[in-house]
Amino acid sequence: MIAPPVIFAALAGMFLWGMGRENPEQLPSSFVGREAPALPVTTLPGKTQLTDEMLRQPGVKLVNFWASWCPPCRAEHPTLTELSKTIPVYGVDLKDPEPQAVRFLNEHGDPFHAIATDPNGRGAIDWGVTAPPETFILDGEGKVLYRFAGPLVREDFTNRFLPELQKAQAAE
Repeated sequence: MIAPPVIFAALAGMFLWGMGRENPEQLPSSFVGREAPALPVTTLPGKTQLTDEMLRQPGVKLVNFWASWCPPCRAEHPTLTELSKTIPVYGVDLKDPEPQAVRFLNEHGDPFHAIATDPNGRGAIDWGVTAPPETFILDGEGKVLYRFAGPLVREDFTNRFLPELQKAQAAE
């Protein structure tokens, strides 16, 4: 008899908390402010292997989880190509058949300074990735400063991601 009102009150409290967040559209990341999780130790043929050491090199850098089969990843690819001209962009190819990933990069260009592959998605789970694309901003010590879920395109890139990247670069 008391269970329904208690359950209702708990749900109402949870919804109120969710609506009170600064940006209810943004998925929080438990890794912000913490050291980046370990990376998968495989790469695509002919590509530089992304290592944990690279994430701890000086300067701000990006880690992008992507896949050739992912339409939003294809949409953000030109943005990553432009960003890679001014900042290290590292890629983690997620659940992608190797030939398709290689073909995609050969056809559209390779913006990644180094790549790890995550054929089973285990690395993505460790990073808290829900679905590609997701991009993480890391500092020179390998700490996660910001997580961006979704493609880096249009207003989302300009209004949400770019200010966080500029803030990270100014702090370096």
